[in-house]
Parts: sequence; C-alpha cells; structure tokens
Amino acid sequence: MSDAVAPLGIVDAIGPAGEKKAGVPAWQLVLRAVLATYLLGAATTLAVMVQVETGVPVLGSVVFPIGLTLVVLVGLELVTGAFGIVPMAVLERRISVAACLRVFWWLVVGHLVGGLAAAWMITAVLTGMGTIADEPTAGALVDLAVDKTLRYEEAGPVAGLGWATLSAVLCNWLVALGVIMGFSSTSTTGKILAIWMPILTFFALGYEHAVVNFFVIPSGMMLGAPIGIDDWWVWNQVPVLVGNFIGGLTLAALGLYFSHRTRPRRPEDDVEAEDRDAQSA
Repeated sequence: MSDAVAPLGIVDAIGPAGEKKAGVPAWQLVLRAVLATYLLGAATTLAVMVQVETGVPVLGSVVFPIGLTLVVLVGLELVTGAFGIVPMAVLERRISVAACLRVFWWLVVGHLVGGLAAAWMITAVLTGMGTIADEPTAGALVDLAVDKTLRYEEAGPVAGLGWATLSAVLCNWLVALGVIMGFSSTSTTGKILAIWMPILTFFALGYEHAVVNFFVIPSGMMLGAPIGIDDWWVWNQVPVLVGNFIGGLTLAALGLYFSHRTRPRRPEDDVEAEDRDAQSA
C-alpha cells in the first residue's frame, strides 16, 4: 500500500497541527527552537564546507536539507514553519490570534538564544578556539554574513529592504511548504524525500531564511566580519522575518489551502467526520 497522503489530507492536517503547537508550554517552545537552530546551524556549516572544499555550490545545497529534515522528524520547532501552520488554526477557529502570536514570540526568543549559542560553539571548533587562522569554512561564513547584510545596505533603503524582504517571501514559500510536506507521507522515508525537495531549492537559490540568519550573521560577526548589530537587524533580521511571515502565510499556507478547499474547515467538521466513520464501521 502507498504511504502517500492525498493533497486534501495534507491540507486538513495543517489546522490541527497549528492548534497542537499553540498548546505547547512557553519553555518547551523556546527549548525546541534553541535545538532546532543548532541543527540548522550545523547543516549550514556543513553545506558551506562542502561548497568550499568541492567548489561546486549546488553540492552544499544537496546536503543542507539534513537540518530541517531532522527538525521535523524529531518534533522541534521553526518559527518559519509556524508562520505557515499556526495561522491556519486561527483561520479554522481552533485558537485565538493572541495564542498564535504567543507561539511566534517564544520561537523567535528560542532562535535568538540558540543562534548565538550555536554560533559561538561552531565557530570556536572551526577555529580551534581561536588558534587556527585562515580556516576556509570560517572565511566563507564571514563572506556569507557580509553578503546577507552589507549588500542590502549598499542597495539603499528602498531597494535593499525590498530585496531582502522579497527574497524572504520566496524563501518561506518553499520552507513552510517543506514543513507542510512532512504531512504528505506516513513513512519516515516518504517524509524525508518530500521535505528535501523544497529545502534544497531555497538554499540553492540563495533566498533569505530568518532562522539560518540567526546563526550565520552572529557567526560571521564572531569571526571578524565588519558588521554591527544594527546591520544585522535593520538590513536582514527584521525584513527577513517579515518576508518569511508573508511568504509562509500567503503563498505556502493559504495558497495551498484554498487550492483544495472552498471554505475553512471547522472543528465541528472533524466531529462530523468521526461520527460518519463510526456509523460506517
């Protein structure tokens, strides 16, 4: 028998999944976000290392989805995935807007803490606690952090912030879809393959992902990139979070949802479906 879930089944799983996330205690949301940020940081470092050592950028993109796949399989949390899932629970009247915003807030807190911790640990090992100079992967992380901030600043307020935001919109169309694709199969192998495709694509295209940036930019700063905290937040982190929210909600979640449903599913629909199943059994 096939382990694939039909598109309508994927769509119907989003609202209950968002409701479940809203019920998680704040401290667990933070912990899940901290651990998830380390996994993305490790995957990003691996991808950069592969790119540097092979000189073939797309090979780094092939290995990068390891991070998000692990996050989904072990039940950790990314705010970028939550942007595409938790608001759908609001749409279906399963949770309140306040409960939705609560999830976002605590996940961002966890990503900030996790990003700083992962950046320190990973860069410390890369440089042998500062004893190794000119480490190639460390140099590439510096260049990446500069590219993610100063190029937008050089483009100016309108073009630069618009560029970063639009890149983030397109990014989370793919990333949130990758998280949602975790509902597309009942087998571990099927989930891995489904998640891998959109995540490989976003990384290969160089789009902006807020959680990756919570690791990459502090890493570059710790390694000596000429970036200030204002460069990090003004020219990347804030516009990228905004763009990731827009892309995850509108393109990944609402777009997919209403391509298969004509109206929002309500909790009472679940009860009616259970009653029909019980009667037919």
